[in-house]
Amino acid sequence: MENFVYEYPTKVCFGRGAARQHLTGLLAACGPNVLLAYGGGSIKKNGVYEEITGILKEAGKSITEFTGIMSNPTWAKVKEGAGLARENKVDLVLAVGGGSVIDCCKIVCAQAVTDEELWELEMVQHKAPSAAPIPLGAVVTASGTGAEMNGGAVITNEETKIKGGMFAAAPRFAILDPAYTMSLPRMQVLSGAFDTLSHAMETYFGRSDRDNVSDEVALAVMHSTVVNMRALLKDLNDYTARSNLMWASAMAENGILKVGRVTDFECHQMEHQLGAYTDCNHGQGLAVLHPAYYRHIVKDAPEKFARLGKAVFGVEGAEAAVDALAAFIQECGLPVRLSQLKSRVEITPELLRQVADSINLLPNGPRQLTRGEVYIILMECM
Repeated sequence: MENFVYEYPTKVCFGRGAARQHLTGLLAACGPNVLLAYGGGSIKKNGVYEEITGILKEAGKSITEFTGIMSNPTWAKVKEGAGLARENKVDLVLAVGGGSVIDCCKIVCAQAVTDEELWELEMVQHKAPSAAPIPLGAVVTASGTGAEMNGGAVITNEETKIKGGMFAAAPRFAILDPAYTMSLPRMQVLSGAFDTLSHAMETYFGRSDRDNVSDEVALAVMHSTVVNMRALLKDLNDYTARSNLMWASAMAENGILKVGRVTDFECHQMEHQLGAYTDCNHGQGLAVLHPAYYRHIVKDAPEKFARLGKAVFGVEGAEAAVDALAAFIQECGLPVRLSQLKSRVEITPELLRQVADSINLLPNGPRQLTRGEVYIILMECM
C-alpha cells in the first residue's frame, strides 16, 4: 500500500428516525443562527422540511433559508449563499438534500469567512483556504455522491465553462435516514446508486495495482451496490436495500477505499466537463461513459478487470467484466447513449470537441488518455 494519513471528521447518525433522535443534541454545540439550505422544495412535500424546522425551532435556533440550490451547483449560487451567511452572522450551515446541496454548502461555509474569492484561490492559484469555515451539518435526502462524509465539492463556473473539484468544509455531522429517500423518483435513486458504483470502480482502477485491503473493500462495496440496485428493481420501497445503498454511498467517498491507493477518476473528469456544457444528470452521464472508457483501457489492466468481473458480476475475463457492466446499466434502465440524456443543451460533435479540449487529464489510471482519445470516447457514446 502507499503511505497514508487517515482522519475522519464527520459524526454519522444513521437509521430511521435519526434526525428526531440525534439532531437536537448535535445542535447544542452550535450558536443560535442557522442557515437552512435545500434545493427545489421537494423536502416540503415529503415532510422532511417540517420535521427539520420543527427540531430547529424547538432548539431555539433562528433560521435563515437558502433555497433553490440546483443540480450541478454554480459558483454564482455559492456566492449567494456566502452572502446570506455573512449577512445573518450564521453559526451553522445545515444542508438538507443530496450531493448538490451539500457540495454547494461546503464552499459557502468557507467563502463566507473570507474576502478572497475561493474559485480564484483554489482553481487558479491552487491554494487551500486558510480561514476556519463555518461549521456544516448535513441531512441526506438523496444518496449516491457520498458528499456527507468528505470535504470535497464539485462546483460549476458557468462563465469559464469549468466544472471541477474544490475543497473546503467537511460536515461536522451527517444525518442518514433511509426513509428520507423513499419519495425519490425511481430513476433518481438508480442514478445516485450508479454514482456510488462509479466512485468505487474509479478508486479501484487507480494505477496502484498491488493487492491491498482497500481494493478488497472496494470490490465488496461494488458487489453490495449491484445487489441492492437489483433489489430496488424488484421493489423500489425496499427499506433494507435503501439502507445498504445509503451506507455504500458514504463508504465509497469517506476515504476508506482510497487509503493506500492512487485513484483513477478520469471518467468523472469527462462527465464533469460534459456537465459544465450541458445540464445532464451526473449519475446518468457516468452510466453512458463508463463502458466506452473501460473498453479503451481494459487491455491496460486485464487482471484488475477480470478480478472485478468475478467479484462483482460473477463472470470470467476482463472483456466480460466490461460487457457485464454495460448489460447491468441496461438492466437498470439507465441511459446508454448521450442522446438519451435529458439535457436542454443539444449534445453535438462540436460540443463534445469543446468538452474534450477542456477536460482535466489525470495521470493516475491504467493509462493516461489524450484529449484526442477522450473525444473518440465521447463520440462513441453518441
